[in-house]
Amino acid sequence: MSNGWTESAAAWIADQGDTGDYGRRFVLDKVMLDRIAGRGFTRALDVGCGEGRFCRMLQERDIASVGIDPTLALLAEARRRDPEGDYRDGRAEALDFPDASFDLVVSYLSLIDIPDIRAAIPEMARVLKPGGTLLIANLNSFNTAGPPTGWIRDENGQPLRFEIDHYLEERANRVAWRGIAIENWHRPLSAYMTLLLEAGLVLKFFDEPAPHGGNPAVADRYRRVPYFLVMEWAKP
Repeated sequence: MSNGWTESAAAWIADQGDTGDYGRRFVLDKVMLDRIAGRGFTRALDVGCGEGRFCRMLQERDIASVGIDPTLALLAEARRRDPEGDYRDGRAEALDFPDASFDLVVSYLSLIDIPDIRAAIPEMARVLKPGGTLLIANLNSFNTAGPPTGWIRDENGQPLRFEIDHYLEERANRVAWRGIAIENWHRPLSAYMTLLLEAGLVLKFFDEPAPHGGNPAVADRYRRVPYFLVMEWAKP
């Protein structure tokens, strides 16, 4: 069964536009860029680069970037928007790079899309240089434990509460919004933390960032439920 990305690529590109969706623009971008600013990174790998938005943001900050993604239509859009950029067909589970190739590896909302996380996280650690940083933004595991119910709404469609269940059960969820219908993986936070620790990485930063602007009604929803987390891991 398809994970839905090829079929949803056009809708995804339209939904992201030039500035990204609400979560990226008003929740994640600032904290992700703050973790990069002034650190002297020179070469980055964006794992699951999609249409290349964060690669372009890295390049604007003089960080040479390589973006990989398994969805060819998204790569084509990345190359169209950034003809001089380096965008490659690839999967996180088998990174086609030598050991210690990058001083920064970024997973910006891509861990939830990776079926074999137990192969992917060691691969991300492998291609990091000693002293390098793995910077992760992911859907919060409390959030991914919500589907298929998620928000429970009143008779007027207003959100009353968010239901989570089977938190410890790893599973693929089919999620859909604005013409996008894809597979996201739910895993308890402990699954990610254990793999990152087993890869020999050291946690340097953790946050569940709050929204900072945008539509107040949307911001309120993002404050009521833990949508995202950001982690920075260092390779000794």
